[in-house]
Amino acid sequence: MSANPLIPAPSATPIALYVHWPFCVSKCPYCDFNSHVRAEIDSDAWRDALLNDLAYEAGLNSGRPLSSIFFGGGTPSLMPPRIVEALIDAAARHWTPTPDIEITLEANPSSVEAARFADLAAAGVNRVSLGLQALEDEALHFLGRAHDVREGLAALDVAQSVFGRVNFDLIYARPGQSEADWETELAQGLSFGTDHLSLYQLTIEPGTRFATLVAQGRLMPADPDHAATLYERTQAMTAAAGIPAYEISNHARPGQESRHNLTYWRYGDYAGVGPGAHGRRGGLATLRHKKPENWMNAVARNGHGLQSEEPLAPEDRAREALLMGLRLGEGVDLARIARLSGLAVEALVDGKAVARLAGHGLVRQWGQQLSIGPAGMLLLDAILPEIVAV
Repeated sequence: MSANPLIPAPSATPIALYVHWPFCVSKCPYCDFNSHVRAEIDSDAWRDALLNDLAYEAGLNSGRPLSSIFFGGGTPSLMPPRIVEALIDAAARHWTPTPDIEITLEANPSSVEAARFADLAAAGVNRVSLGLQALEDEALHFLGRAHDVREGLAALDVAQSVFGRVNFDLIYARPGQSEADWETELAQGLSFGTDHLSLYQLTIEPGTRFATLVAQGRLMPADPDHAATLYERTQAMTAAAGIPAYEISNHARPGQESRHNLTYWRYGDYAGVGPGAHGRRGGLATLRHKKPENWMNAVARNGHGLQSEEPLAPEDRAREALLMGLRLGEGVDLARIARLSGLAVEALVDGKAVARLAGHGLVRQWGQQLSIGPAGMLLLDAILPEIVAV
C-alpha cells in the first residue's frame, strides 16, 4: 500500500509511457517543441541511452499495468524501427501491457518515412499520428513543411493500409484563410475516413520564427473573431460527420479517442523518458534534460536523464488536474480531484464564478461534475482563471 493514502498504490492503476525522439529534418517556423536538427545521429548510442532511461524510470513505477506508449518528438518516424521495437519490448518486460495497449507514433507524411510504416507496425506500433498540417501546397510551404499535398496523401494511404488506427493533424486559422477555404479543406479531410482528427488553430508561440515575423510586422495572425467563426464551423462539421470534439482540438468517433492523451487530460500517472520529457509519478513532477547532448551526458553519468524530480503541492496537483480536465468535453469530477489533492471540493473552484458563467451557458455543473460548454471552449483561456480557485 502507498505510504500516502491520497496516492493510489503503484499496482492499482495503469500508467502510460511517453518516449521523446528530439530530431527533425528541419525546424518548422510555428514549432516550439523540443526538436533539433543534427547532421549525424549515433543510432546505437541513442537506443542504449533510451533503454537505460526507460529502465530507471520503470524501476520507480514497477508492478503497474501499462495502458499506452506514445513516441513523440521531434519526428519519431525518423527512428530506426529496430529502436522502436527494442523500446516496446523493454516496456513490456518492465510493466504488464494491458490487452488493448495503444502504441502511437507521430510521423511526418514523407515518402521516406512512409516506407518505414510496415516495419514500424511489425515492431508493435498500432496507431499513427500523421502531421499532414494542411491540404494546400501553398499553405504547406508557408508552414515550412517538407512535403507537398501529393506526398502527404500518399503517406496517409500507406498509413491506413498498415495501421489499425490513424490520426492526422491540420492547422487552420492561417493568415488569409477564409471560412470557405477552411470548409473545403476540412470537408476533404473528413472524406478520408480516419476515426480521429487533431485540428489546431495556428498560434504564435514565443521563440518561434513566426513570433519573430509577427514582431517585425511581416506576419498578421488571423483576427480572433474570424478564428472563432472557423472554430464554430469546425465543431459543426465534425459533429455532423460523426467525429465530435472530445477535447478542445481533438475529434474522434466514440471509442477511438487517444487513450494516451486521455491519461494526461484525466490527470493519470505517466512516465516520460528522452530529452525534455515530462512525467507525473505518484505526486512527483519529473523532467528530463532538454538538450539532446545534455540528456545523453546525464544518462551516461547517472544512468538516467532526469534533470529534476519535484513533489507537487496539493494546490499544484488540483490546479493541474482542473486545467487539463476542463479541456475535455466530459469535464472533471471535482470529488475525484479533491481525493487526489486532499483539498475540499469547495476550495477547488470559485462557486460564484461558476454560477455566473453557467447562467450564460458557458459552464455546466451537475452535482460534482463540472465542464466547459461548447461556447465556453471559445473563451477557455479567459474562463479558466475565473473559475479555478487553487
